[in-house]
Amino acid sequence: MRHDAHILIQQRLKQALGHIGAVIDMAEAGRSCSDIAQQLEAIESTIRGAKRLLVQNHLKQCITDALCEGKMSREDAMAQFTDLTKYF
Repeated sequence: MRHDAHILIQQRLKQALGHIGAVIDMAEAGRSCSDIAQQLEAIESTIRGAKRLLVQNHLKQCITDALCEGKMSREDAMAQFTDLTKYF
């Protein structure tokens, strides 16, 4: 199921992809390890943000809505929630 948050997630991932290309160029140009490490941290932060948004959206939109609409049992909701916690 596609949600509005997916657009934001795609934007963040495309941003990370652009940063990856820039880091490759930096390495090829012989930039300092410190500069490269700083950019790698920015990439990781962007990806963590995308993952956090995805998990939060799934909890809010998919699990909660399914529970409220009677489309998911409490046990299934807890199983999905438990499965999601391994990504934090």
